[in-house]
Amino acid sequence: MNWSRVRWLSCWLIFSTVGIATPGFAVPSCSIESTVGVNFGAYDVFNSAHNDSTGSITYRCTEVAPGTITIDISQGNSGSFATRQMRQGSDSLNYNFYLDPTRTTIWGDGSGGTSQYGPVAPAENVSTSIPVYGRIPAQQTSVPVGNYSDTVSITINF
Repeated sequence: MNWSRVRWLSCWLIFSTVGIATPGFAVPSCSIESTVGVNFGAYDVFNSAHNDSTGSITYRCTEVAPGTITIDISQGNSGSFATRQMRQGSDSLNYNFYLDPTRTTIWGDGSGGTSQYGPVAPAENVSTSIPVYGRIPAQQTSVPVGNYSDTVSITINF
């Protein structure tokens, strides 16, 4: 009997049953933990001031890889970053989201004159809350009374 062959097979069976310890690699992960919607309240079509409101996005990254993240907000139902639209049936009310409190930098995906949040190097396993600045432009006088809404998607890129 060839004992070297038998020993090799025995070793193979033991390793396949027990397994061989190999170094593990954690996969970087980031997720949205919560959001506070931008609630504009009542809109007065005759008011000469913009209707501003603020919400927030809270995210957390675990097993952070070297590098940065960005966060995008989609166009919503309007199909445009330049002027997002809340809708009620076929009626629409223009609005937008901004990265800055002066509401000059439109928060989008980095295309068409918009900007993303970031890039930032996230802290590992720390909840981070960032503000979302919203604005309904003043004097949209042709907007009928009603409840207007929109749904957007938030994407973390890492």
